[in-house]
Amino acid sequence: MFGRPALPALLAPSTASPAKRSRLDRRELGAAIALTLLAAGSLASPFAGPALAQTPERIVAVGGVVTEVIYALGLQDKIAGVDSTSQYPAEALKQKANVGYVRALSAEGVLSLKPSLVIAIQGAGPPDAISLVNEAGVRLARIPDDTTAEGVATKIEAIGAVVGAVEPARRLAAQTKARFDELAAVRSGIARKRRVLFVLSLQNGRALVGGRNSSADAIIGLAGGINVASDIEGFKPMTDEAIIAAAPEVIVMMSHSSSHNAPADELFAMPSFSQTPAATARSLVRMDGLYLLGFGPRAPMAARDLMAAIYPEAAIPQLKTAAAP
Repeated sequence: MFGRPALPALLAPSTASPAKRSRLDRRELGAAIALTLLAAGSLASPFAGPALAQTPERIVAVGGVVTEVIYALGLQDKIAGVDSTSQYPAEALKQKANVGYVRALSAEGVLSLKPSLVIAIQGAGPPDAISLVNEAGVRLARIPDDTTAEGVATKIEAIGAVVGAVEPARRLAAQTKARFDELAAVRSGIARKRRVLFVLSLQNGRALVGGRNSSADAIIGLAGGINVASDIEGFKPMTDEAIIAAAPEVIVMMSHSSSHNAPADELFAMPSFSQTPAATARSLVRMDGLYLLGFGPRAPMAARDLMAAIYPEAAIPQLKTAAAP
């Protein structure tokens, strides 16, 4: 993607069964990260086994989920800089240098922080900036971004492997997986799934929505809903006619969308939404964007909260495992 060696097979999609693939992921994750760094020519310091022996002194975290996990592991003092999507915890952007948006990074800004390690979520860029960071001899770890329950756990372990916190990351991943398992049990009790449309933004009266294989599609599924935009791939515009035909019962938007934060009455007065069941019920759910779509340790709780908003009559319980240490 960025003109560098492809991820090794251990981090690529597998044809093994889900259960077997999970065991392979957990057992060989550290080795896979090591191979990724070695293949990229990014290892410039001693490496103990499959993971870094010590936490690098100056980390630049690119991707909100990367920052969130590092904070959850208690290593925030090692962070020299973050990208603008690192909005949780709130002090990250207040206390750390901002290197720009995850897909519009400045290589000069990253390198000016003299990092010993740059951890970038899959999709970070642009490619030229990533190449410049790599060519400068800085260790660069690429973290696969997966929105499945197993993928989130693997993501946490991958970050832990490159910051020298393998065991704490394993514990956090196991706790997160337990929360997903509890969520699945709650989801199984939903008798009739509601039709949901995620609207990323509204520009010139046209809705940009989350289709299949998007983070929005994943969170809707985890929350027990049906994504009515599944005929669309990724985040793309949806016509007024298609929205009306899809008949969403619930509209989901981010609470801090800069492009549109209109009240429900204004949204449901638009031609594309006025004839939907969601407009009749005035069913509009707004949630924090990183919480909803970040797919880090908080993802099970975010899906649970979305489920509670989609099915208010069901009295969805809090996750008991959410309070676990």
